[in-house]
Amino acid sequence: MAGGTRGPVPVPLQAQDRNLTQEVLDLLDTKSPLQTSDDFSAISQRDIKAALDRLASRSMVEFVTNDAEEAVLTKEAETIVADGSHEFRVWAAVKDAGKIPIKELAKVVGAESAKVGQGNAFKHKWIKKDGDSLVLVANEVKDTTRELLQEVQETKSLSDAKALTDLKKRKLVTLTKVITYTVTKGPKYAKEMPVEVTDLTSDMLVGDAWKTTNFKPYNFNALGASQDAGALHPLNKVRQEFRNIFFNQGFVEMPTGHFVDSGFWNFDALFVPQQHPARDMQDTFFISDPPKADKPRADPETEAQLNAMEAGSKRLFASSETIETKPRDYEKYWKDVQAVHQEGAFGSIGYRYPWSEDECLRLVLRTHTTAVSTWVLHRLAENPRPARYFSIDRVFRNESVDATHLAEFHQVEGVIADFGLTLGGLMKFLEDFFAKMGLENLRFKPAYNPYTEPSMEIFGYHKGLKRWLEIGNSGMFRPEMLEPMGLPKDLRVYGFGLSLERPTMMKYGVDNIRELLGHKSDLRWIREQPAVRLEKD
Repeated sequence: MAGGTRGPVPVPLQAQDRNLTQEVLDLLDTKSPLQTSDDFSAISQRDIKAALDRLASRSMVEFVTNDAEEAVLTKEAETIVADGSHEFRVWAAVKDAGKIPIKELAKVVGAESAKVGQGNAFKHKWIKKDGDSLVLVANEVKDTTRELLQEVQETKSLSDAKALTDLKKRKLVTLTKVITYTVTKGPKYAKEMPVEVTDLTSDMLVGDAWKTTNFKPYNFNALGASQDAGALHPLNKVRQEFRNIFFNQGFVEMPTGHFVDSGFWNFDALFVPQQHPARDMQDTFFISDPPKADKPRADPETEAQLNAMEAGSKRLFASSETIETKPRDYEKYWKDVQAVHQEGAFGSIGYRYPWSEDECLRLVLRTHTTAVSTWVLHRLAENPRPARYFSIDRVFRNESVDATHLAEFHQVEGVIADFGLTLGGLMKFLEDFFAKMGLENLRFKPAYNPYTEPSMEIFGYHKGLKRWLEIGNSGMFRPEMLEPMGLPKDLRVYGFGLSLERPTMMKYGVDNIRELLGHKSDLRWIREQPAVRLEKD
């Protein structure tokens, strides 16, 4: 094989063990033009088109596309062509019998012919009723329906447009679009496919071979091979938008690797009573093995992660004074949480119930990322200072799955610790925060949470949907939660949270959450979403 040659190009197109490209060339040598509907009636027009494209791209043939509609018989119509119309069969049966009881007609001609044919035979005045029987009126009849269908079968059309419309209404004929091709010789017609060269080599350039070599032409209309490239899920895109908002406002991301946590961090440390409905089996997933967790203790791995996350961040508060760091006392924290629940402490009367250590140490799939915020705030008590933290990760609820609820979803949470915080400051912060997401004119509604007081539900007006939506929950953490950690009384903490799925559904026009996350997600839809989404003002 000569240098730069990759064999005969194109590879002959095979269909039904036939070389179509060569057959077209052979037939054109003796007949021009070709009509593919006649000359290649046994081959699908799709295969013929592929062969013609290969030849036309090399100017070996030229072809014109012909679009036409053909009338095609249905299965019922084919039966009529073979055996006669329903009305003709009824007439013929009455003629043969002389008189047929109406009740017996279906047994003679069949249920379908009896049902349809009887009425049409009456309409044509071929038969009539005589008491409870059918008798003949016309001795000779013309089966027009059968004749029309025979014409359709032979010519694929019908000269009488009104009759064709009637046959379509009776579902005896359907119209099908048919594409055929008229083929003629091209300027470079040859009886055989030429060998084409795909590479220009140095040897060709040294000599004169490049002048006479037949190079394969570029096909600029050919589609590239599918790259099967990966695509970001819309949830990940919106998650990154949230992260950018948080980072731009000086927040530090919290490590959220613990999907399983103890009831202490998930409930008790948040001042959630052990009799609260959220701790029932119908609301929470509990872990049976191992049977219980350790008491709160040091977690070096998570500690190292948060240290790394804080290392590159700028603190919102700086002081020239040296702040003394006090080590965490987990045993004291444990006892203070027990006291604030059972007897009351830190100025609170508590819940005054017998607090159970076993209930506190039950393992759960975390129901909210506030379990992580609790651990981070307890860590902050070593060096109380203004700080901002956020997290976005999965949480788990024992929910009934429907169009708006899943047993597993993502929670977006933020906490702000500072001195002298007020409820008005929280409202202003939330207005600025959600404005960056395109949600303005917030409304706040008083609410109840065991670990925040005051608490507020957040509503925003969405311009696209043109209605008010609940978009999150917020509040100021209670002293019963903060003071057992060792945080000073004048250090207050905002907390707010929302799901990741709801804003994603709003932004991407998804009505059913199960189409966004889970086994019903359409991977093709995910791949088709734009890499960058431009928001309208």
